[in-house]
Amino acid sequence: MSHRQVIIIGSGPAGLTAAIYAARANLNPLVIEGEPSSTSDQPGGQLMLTTEVENFPGFPNGVMGPELMLNMRQQALRFGAEFLTEKVTKVGFGSRPFHIEVRDQQFSADSVIVSTGAQSLMLGLESEKRLLGHGLSTCATCDGFFFRGQEIAVVGGGDSAVEEATFLTKFASKVYLIHRRDELRASKIMQDRALNNPKIEMVWNTVVQELIGDQKLEGAVLRSTVDDSTRTLNVGGLFVAIGHRPNTDLFRGHLEMHDNGYLITKPDSSYTNVDGVFACGDVQDQIYRQAITAAGSGCMAAIDCERWLEANH
Repeated sequence: MSHRQVIIIGSGPAGLTAAIYAARANLNPLVIEGEPSSTSDQPGGQLMLTTEVENFPGFPNGVMGPELMLNMRQQALRFGAEFLTEKVTKVGFGSRPFHIEVRDQQFSADSVIVSTGAQSLMLGLESEKRLLGHGLSTCATCDGFFFRGQEIAVVGGGDSAVEEATFLTKFASKVYLIHRRDELRASKIMQDRALNNPKIEMVWNTVVQELIGDQKLEGAVLRSTVDDSTRTLNVGGLFVAIGHRPNTDLFRGHLEMHDNGYLITKPDSSYTNVDGVFACGDVQDQIYRQAITAAGSGCMAAIDCERWLEANH
């Protein structure tokens, strides 16, 4: 069994930043980065599925998501981090050292940083894979700027959907808010904001049946949940805002989590309920969900981890 001071599970902006800091502190971290075939556990996280990132500081002309992640990975490698491109199959946090299984490989660790991220819930259409990052988006704050002056649509009926639709009116000429029911789930104040916004048009009792476009989104086929009739909505952008799911199944029964699966960390830190296990990035952040905030919390986790190891080993 191979033993490490630190094992980092996940390799998005949070995991890679944690790896850079841990490696520079001579902790020789092992990053178990996930499997390329898995969208929920993809090496590099959600940024590997995006095209241009314009809001990450230090890149005045923007940077491609995969390029940014590759640069972070190479930076971690330069300082001595090691990578294993596999998926963790089992964890044991009940005794020390901690126990990590990767299929038939066994590892032990003095400390663990969990950065497995979250995934946006999608509509389940085949065309989504083709058009994600090409007119189809899951993040208004990331991509809204690209749709200046265009007609676009948001799918969803909760707070996040209404918030995204309202935010997008800063850029778009019109925002259709598509919801499968005849009333929103969003809080009253958010609903009022959307319903009173002249740029937002509600599309009730409707689901997206298909996306139109090969290289770039050109529109969406909408289906009525009342009479099954269909129509085409010509939009240049479509934002899916039906929720997120943190990748925390592996940690059920091991780490404390909210009802929705997000890991609970102690205030102003990355400490979980298990001493020596830290969490950072979207796996514990259900508010901001940005690459830069994930990277910042990865830095916090590595510093927390380094100090904890110093005090306990």
